[in-house]
Amino acid sequence: MEKALQTMIDNMPEKTGKSLKEWTALLKTKGFEKHGQAVNFLKKEHGVTHGFANTIVLLSKEENDEPEDLVSEQYKGKEGLFPVYDKLLETCQSFGDDITVTPKKTSVSIIRKRQFALIKPATKSRIDLGLKLKDVAPQGRLGDSGPFGTMCTHRIQLTELNEVDDEVIGWLKEAYEKSI
Repeated sequence: MEKALQTMIDNMPEKTGKSLKEWTALLKTKGFEKHGQAVNFLKKEHGVTHGFANTIVLLSKEENDEPEDLVSEQYKGKEGLFPVYDKLLETCQSFGDDITVTPKKTSVSIIRKRQFALIKPATKSRIDLGLKLKDVAPQGRLGDSGPFGTMCTHRIQLTELNEVDDEVIGWLKEAYEKSI
């Protein structure tokens, strides 16, 4: 399991008053049809912060699809890209404690109040980093969104760890700051 997600789960009882297992059991009794309904319930009825509420709801839905399994599956046969993924994730998490990491089947969403980055192993030798940067023109390595469509406004193609440099970190930081 990703270190940050595991830390969040470990801190859940202290920060929210219940363990993930307890929250999952409670949500099962409610039978919410939509993700947002469950998040709002946790926030309004139980005072859970947005980051924890979102994580609880996502993990309660994915009990059989553990997040670490989703990420591991993405990088099967692409293990050389994992250090790039780790560096991107570590960089995003250094921006603040209001980050939610959401592994999906083919990518990992990085969310503040809204998704601001998407990390996807596109090929065996390339990660596509999607960013939400409204009103920023594509320039240099910061290309248009490509295959991400409306999920992101821009894409940076990364093949090596050293490509996660000050320029890329600057674009990530800007996307984070615009996602409030």
